[in-house]
Amino acid sequence: MSPEVLGLLALASLFFFILVGFPISFTLIFLSLVTGYIGIGKVVFHLMTLQFYSVMTDTVLSAVPFFLFMGYILESSGLMNRLFKAFQLMLARLPGSLYLAVTATATVFAAATGIVGSSITLLGVMAAPTMTESKYNVRLSAGCISAGGTLGILIPPSIMLVVMGPVVGVPVTDLFAAAIFPGIILASIYIGYTLIRCWINPELGPPLPMELRATSFVWVLKELCLGVIPVMTLILATLGSIMAGMATPTEGAAAGAFGSLVLTTAYRRMTWEGLKSSTMRTVEISAMILLLVAASNFFGSVFSRLGSATMLTEVLMGLHLPPLVMLFLILALIFVLGWPLEWVPIVLIIIPILMPLVRQMDYNLLWFCTLVAVTLQTAWLSPPVALSAYFLKGVVPSWQLKDIYVGMMQFMVLQLIGMTLIVLFPAIATWLPAYLGR
Repeated sequence: MSPEVLGLLALASLFFFILVGFPISFTLIFLSLVTGYIGIGKVVFHLMTLQFYSVMTDTVLSAVPFFLFMGYILESSGLMNRLFKAFQLMLARLPGSLYLAVTATATVFAAATGIVGSSITLLGVMAAPTMTESKYNVRLSAGCISAGGTLGILIPPSIMLVVMGPVVGVPVTDLFAAAIFPGIILASIYIGYTLIRCWINPELGPPLPMELRATSFVWVLKELCLGVIPVMTLILATLGSIMAGMATPTEGAAAGAFGSLVLTTAYRRMTWEGLKSSTMRTVEISAMILLLVAASNFFGSVFSRLGSATMLTEVLMGLHLPPLVMLFLILALIFVLGWPLEWVPIVLIIIPILMPLVRQMDYNLLWFCTLVAVTLQTAWLSPPVALSAYFLKGVVPSWQLKDIYVGMMQFMVLQLIGMTLIVLFPAIATWLPAYLGR
């Protein structure tokens, strides 16, 4: 068996073991050691040491636990719940106001944490009871919450973008800049769609009842100053310092984590249990992600050393397909893999394998990475798996899974519209990084 075929066999085995339920990290290490030893000999052990050490010393990846901790602190402290209530009070008289409040809160929370499951769960707990009480359409409500929660994949400081940067060899700050306008456009499309639907049919989202409205303008102003501005200031300061080049992603993330502690303490929401839970969740998720990064880097190195990546690139280039058609095939593959898999194995395993082809086709890497992020976000909203549906069903058991699916499908169409705009107008993703890089 040739080394190239051996590498492809390892890749096929990897997908089989993942679907069976084996832990991804240890499966990657095992397959890399076995196939690497057969194909390239004892040098595979030196390759493993090199790849694991390079991940351990990568300062960019140090931003992952800081961003996670920042998001978990804001979540456990209840400040995001107050943010939602503030938006709700300010928009109460507007038809479809809760859809707007959910999307606005989701956008802000996406800028605080890149964990989709946490975002959807939190939004479901906060918004679903009020939506039900206000007689909002279940399908449109479920779609709005699910789509808003998935923005955490795209909007910086997305954990996925932090991990993707070293994988594709692009500065994380540039990826953050590239994702800002696409994230805002998608959130705007959600808002426009829901408000137009409510304007055509007010029964889908009537104005809130009097008991849920603010009794005075002073009350609204107070909630704006205490519920919205502090959290927005923290997030904008964190991202702004990174985007302006005043701080590295790791330094900005550390400042944001410290700021979340200060803000939670100032609001008297800091508890020992909340701090302990946030710390433990941060350690667990960070350890999982960083071990996966190291293991997948090792697997990718062995795969390339065996020549399998080069062979795949030559085969695909031999098809002589137009670059745009090849791009759609790549995105379709990522979309389908996004059903059974989370973003971590796709970004860390599939993307490195495809990178030689991507570079050969001369795609703009910032544009390509943004399209990958939007594609994975769309996969979270797509049956038959649609992981977002199960997160939402878990916290809102009164909503039927069928209604959640129908609602999510509407927003999946909106996602495709947004993705089409990014494909047709690459400057949506590339203009801001170029401007900031002047």
